Amino acid sequence: MKLLAEGFVKGAEGYVKLLPEEAEDMWHTYNLVRDGDQITATTFRKVQVDKGTGADTERLKLKLTLEVEAIEFDAEGGVIRIKGRNLTESEHIKLGAYHSLELEMGRAFTLKKVAWDALDIERVRQATDVSLSADLAAVLITEGLAHVCLVGGSTTLVRARVEANLPRKRGAAAAGYDKAWTRFLDHVFSAVVRHVDFNVVKCLVIAGPGFAKDQFKEFLEQEAVRREVRPLIENKEKIVLAGASSAYKHSLKEVLSCPTIASRIKDTKAAREVTALQDFYDLLATDSTRAFYGPGHVFAAAELGAIQVLLISDSLFRINHVEKRRKYAELVEGVREAGGEALVFSAMHVSGEQLNQLSGIAAILRFPLPELEDMEIAAEV
Repeated sequence: MKLLAEGFVKGAEGYVKLLPEEAEDMWHTYNLVRDGDQITATTFRKVQVDKGTGADTERLKLKLTLEVEAIEFDAEGGVIRIKGRNLTESEHIKLGAYHSLELEMGRAFTLKKVAWDALDIERVRQATDVSLSADLAAVLITEGLAHVCLVGGSTTLVRARVEANLPRKRGAAAAGYDKAWTRFLDHVFSAVVRHVDFNVVKCLVIAGPGFAKDQFKEFLEQEAVRREVRPLIENKEKIVLAGASSAYKHSLKEVLSCPTIASRIKDTKAAREVTALQDFYDLLATDSTRAFYGPGHVFAAAELGAIQVLLISDSLFRINHVEKRRKYAELVEGVREAGGEALVFSAMHVSGEQLNQLSGIAAILRFPLPELEDMEIAAEV
């Protein structure tokens, strides 16, 4: 995400002008925009133009400002649809009329808020930090199924899904197996070449159950040389193998927690989230008086200054309830000011999906609180 202009301070009215450049930027935008905000962007509208010989319809490019009333995110298409009332004087669109805008990659927009909180400011900084773009590419593969995924600072995107019906290895169909298997590997190879940019990606992991991953790695290296695919040849040392129980996206948590992979991406946000969540689960099993989840227990622990690591999903911030969002923002700030670590998990990561199953909020404590474990606390914030 490119930052074109900014004018905001915490707790006050302000604006930011941004240019989304990749799919992950659209996720950041979706998390920044809320009801009541103002969005200024270009749009196209068909209007009736009288040229003397009758009315003709023309498609005009207009710059509009909308007060947001609804927002939809199409993750696959990388498009955000904004609906709201028009705040711009125009001969073609009435003031106060309902209209819609589409935000997409390569099209700049200006976002204005009545009050910027710490979470919004952190999101802008995170979105415009080049070092937090896609860190890891993964090919999850088994016989007849493969997914090519990109794991970024805030999103896990499935870029390609390759499926094939493979004949049995034995019997009359055995003769066609090798041909179908090679064709399947070739399609996966093409997906890797198309979607993996080694200028950004630190590591390409080939993972899955059985021997399919080993065979694909061998195929990848041989075909890269045969077809002279320079990015694959020059970055051969970035390609590693890892075990996984399946070829589906949820198996990425196994890949990210693998020591070999973790050491290669140890400085990335996604890796830190996986490590913290595993630490939480380990503590929950061995010393449950230092591991709590759910808003009630976590807020109670924060009031006692007991939180060492706060794990919180960004899905909790996508609410239009101002008071609830303010409490979550204050919780994050309070933990950091007390010397703790606050990790805002992305709901678009596998680790974020896991955290959401635990209500979206959890904490590792500095010291045991056995009395808190026995208390029944309302879950509502």
